[in-house]
Amino acid sequence: MNISTPTTGGQMHDDRYERGRERFLEVHDEKALAAVEGLGDLGRVIVETVYGDVYSRPGLSTRDRELAAVVALVSLGRSAQIPQHLRAALKAGLTAEELREAILQTATIAGFPPAMNAMSTLTTIVREHERG
Repeated sequence: MNISTPTTGGQMHDDRYERGRERFLEVHDEKALAAVEGLGDLGRVIVETVYGDVYSRPGLSTRDRELAAVVALVSLGRSAQIPQHLRAALKAGLTAEELREAILQTATIAGFPPAMNAMSTLTTIVREHERG
């Protein structure tokens, strides 16, 4: 899907978007990108800002960024986004056991209900991941 570039910022927006799109695909997959791009202008902002700017910074590895994302999503109870970031975390090299520990650790601060939901989701994602 081609999202039109806003008239202000022209080439700069295109560069950020392309950098973000490349980074997004390193972290996630084509299906996830299509879903985000399907959000129109909101999707463009996500790709440019989250992946073109923040995920492209050198300070953390993709593995560390995904661990942080999973912990934040569990803490906030954002169950709709957790599956995609659990997949990305596994792709980035985190193990299922490390993700279980991170969820358990998060439960001690953020509460047990969101951690229970995340743990259940992780079980499903790990089974999916093992099947290939």
